[in-house]
Amino acid sequence: MVKKHRPWLLASEPRMRIRTLLPDLFLGDHLPGPLNSLTDVPGIAISTQEITSLDASINTGVTCIIPRKDWFHKACYAGLFSFNGYGEMTGSHLIAEGGLLCSPIVLTGTFGIGAAHQGILQYGVETVGRSFMALPVVAETFDGYLHDCASFAVTPKHVIEGLHGAETGVAVREGNAGGGNGMICHGFKGGNGSSSRRIEISHRHETFTVACMVQANYGAMKDLRIAGVPVGRILADEAQKDEARKKAKEELEKAKEEKDGSIIVIIATDVPLLPHQLTRIAKRATVGLSRVGGIGHNMSGDIFLAFSTGNEIPVNQPRPSEGESTTTIEKVKAVEDSALSSLFDATAECVEEAIYNSLFLAETMQGVEGHKVEALPLKRVKELMKDYGRAQMN
Repeated sequence: MVKKHRPWLLASEPRMRIRTLLPDLFLGDHLPGPLNSLTDVPGIAISTQEITSLDASINTGVTCIIPRKDWFHKACYAGLFSFNGYGEMTGSHLIAEGGLLCSPIVLTGTFGIGAAHQGILQYGVETVGRSFMALPVVAETFDGYLHDCASFAVTPKHVIEGLHGAETGVAVREGNAGGGNGMICHGFKGGNGSSSRRIEISHRHETFTVACMVQANYGAMKDLRIAGVPVGRILADEAQKDEARKKAKEELEKAKEEKDGSIIVIIATDVPLLPHQLTRIAKRATVGLSRVGGIGHNMSGDIFLAFSTGNEIPVNQPRPSEGESTTTIEKVKAVEDSALSSLFDATAECVEEAIYNSLFLAETMQGVEGHKVEALPLKRVKELMKDYGRAQMN
């Protein structure tokens, strides 16, 4: 969806993805897909909407993901992992129990969960029929520092429109986009990020995709690392020498102590995998998160969902006619567990790069009660990465 002009997004240096700013940086052994985005997995559709107000008090939104066109009748195998559980992902108990994803996925702010849940249900009634019944998958991170949560700005209508408008073949919009609009990551403006990897499996040299998107709203500035470089600690030390930046940093840190943020990671692949394998994939999001500096603080909700489009599992089918067999044996495909290590690598790489992209694309924002969160200073980051590289060579 088209990004609207928002005057409260404060002017800052040009924003770009990490591969554009640091083209020589090593980001893993696997090459990205053509979009380097979640939607490199064929059939996945996405939309993002920002919900804002002219007085800058409302800064939230919704991200809508449709795993495949006929998601209601052809479920995807799925798996979950909760690194730290101070957060919400509705529908997770059903996924954990049956290993199936048969719902769209909506990401939003904490106070938008109810409206998003209802929006998926209403969309289901519109598209499937009055008999529609599902347990919607809605996940949240808390955007209350930049957004007036008490406004309950997200409505079911936003979600219905987002699901109807979801597109395939377009990259996930990053930074201050969709559900990531009001989010903060490592003390800087955060939000949406995405990445993908192409991997080769089997002696037949079949190529598949592993991709992810993150809604990043977690972490302390001092913990931020980029390809192992302690960029956040250096920037935090520099902020201490500027009174205005020091005050803003301390105010934000105090607010985060009271209610830390979270990160939601959605991992998708077209590799045919079973639920237990996807649970193992979901766990590897933790590796990518830790590379950037995520620790899983006590009040953080770090919840990861992985699903595969490699099988179409019949669900919500018409009841058999009288006399017809009610027992069905379905043939499914799955790679051997021995092939999972390359998927683990690709997942960790994707999540790491997606978090970087959420930071690198996000723009400085002033929000409710005059709260301001600055974007990661890309020019300074580039300098620090060069300085660190020279120091390593000497």
